[in-house]
Amino acid sequence: MISNTASLDLVEFIETSILPKYSEFDKAHDLTHVTRVIRRSLDLVRTTGADINMVYAIAAYHDIGMSGPRAVHHITGGQILARDARLKRWFSTEQIKIMKEAVEDHRASASHAPRSIYGKIVAEADRDLEPSTVFRRTVQYGLANYPELDREKQWQRFREHLDNKYSVHGYIRLWIPGSDNERNLAELRELIVNPQELRRIFDSIFDEEA
Repeated sequence: MISNTASLDLVEFIETSILPKYSEFDKAHDLTHVTRVIRRSLDLVRTTGADINMVYAIAAYHDIGMSGPRAVHHITGGQILARDARLKRWFSTEQIKIMKEAVEDHRASASHAPRSIYGKIVAEADRDLEPSTVFRRTVQYGLANYPELDREKQWQRFREHLDNKYSVHGYIRLWIPGSDNERNLAELRELIVNPQELRRIFDSIFDEEA
C-alpha cells in the first residue's frame, strides 16, 4: 500500500495493527482518507527534509482518536500514539513526544500553529482541499452523524460548514507555502460564494450518498 522508502518493518506494523482500525470510522475518516494523508505526508518529506519514518507514523495515527469523541480526537490520538509501547522499537522518547504533539496539532480548527515541522506536514496533508473531495466528505459526514436531518437541513449544514471552515473568513490555515492546497482552497472559495452552483453540487452528491 505504501512506498517502501519508510522502514519496512514499521510499514508492516502500521498496515497490520493500526490502519485496519480506520474501517470502524465514518467515511470521512476511513481507510481511504488515512491512506491519502499518508501519501501526501510522504510527498512533503521531499521538500521539508523531515524524518520519513516519523512522518509515516504520525500520518497513520493522526485520526486514530476517532475511536472516541470527535471533538477531542486529536488529543485522544496523541495519547494513543504516546502510550503505544510498540513504537519504541523505532523511535526515541523525544521523537515520540514530537510525534504526539504533531497528532495533537493536526486539527484544522486548532488555535495555534503546529509546534514542529511534523505537525505542519500532517496538518497540511490532512487538508485535502480538492473541491470534489471536500464536498463529498462534508455530505458523507452530515449523513453519518445527523441522519435525522432532511435534505434541506443537510444542505443548510453543508453550507454552514463550508463557510465556517473554508471561506475567506473560515478557520482553516495552511502551513506550508506553495502546496497544492493553496490552489485548491482558492477554487473552493470561488464555489462557496456561488450558491446556485454549490446547490447543484450538493444535490448531485446527496443523491448518490443518501
